[in-house]
Amino acid sequence: MKPSPFLLLLALGLGAGCGRLAEVGRAPAFDPLEGSFAHHALYSAPLPAVRDRQRAADEASLWSTGQSSLLGNRRAAQRGDILTVVIAIDERAEIANTSARSRAGSDRMGIPQLFGLPQRADRHLPDGASMAEAFETGSASAYQGAGSVRRAERLTLRIAATVVERLANGVLRIEGSQQVRVNFELRDLVVTGYVRPEDISRQNEVTYDRIAGARIAYGGRGQITDVQQPRLGQQIADILLPF
Repeated sequence: MKPSPFLLLLALGLGAGCGRLAEVGRAPAFDPLEGSFAHHALYSAPLPAVRDRQRAADEASLWSTGQSSLLGNRRAAQRGDILTVVIAIDERAEIANTSARSRAGSDRMGIPQLFGLPQRADRHLPDGASMAEAFETGSASAYQGAGSVRRAERLTLRIAATVVERLANGVLRIEGSQQVRVNFELRDLVVTGYVRPEDISRQNEVTYDRIAGARIAYGGRGQITDVQQPRLGQQIADILLPF
């Protein structure tokens, strides 16, 4: 005997609800850093450096050009390096569309004279009917529509990201995450993407619009977010109900 879909949905809802019941009275737990790409890049051994003539000349110079030196390049360049991502989104979009359509048509047909045939046919037609005005039709339709979209987004954040991989073409893959817990509400900020080393400023910062394939997520979880979300039953009903 196969279980009914209703019982499956009920069991699914109870399982998800039991997991959330275990968090009652507790603050949301932080996600562990262990196991992430950033953690692996920070703790892994650096790749062997390639010794070339320029590096040999730098080592023989009185001025050191290492990242820790006064005149050195402090920008992130290798796996495990850390840089700052500046997220300053201030975008607005307004779209307005208006469309209208109308159509009117009429047809009229009659045979007033045709060798006297219409007059003979009129004798056999119901009272008031005549072949002089055989039929007449008319139609009209009208349509008018209007729509508008107005959206404004503003987000200003700064987050430290880790270089988790340096590709063969020199592009850096970065990954950064940040969690802030205030009382019983946990705010998450995640950013990933690909950055060119030359787009990193001398302050070791890169703006979000210079990150290829950027994935930026800002949200949270906790008591406030839980109250703002619809109940599980309502979410399931919104998906299954056809109207």
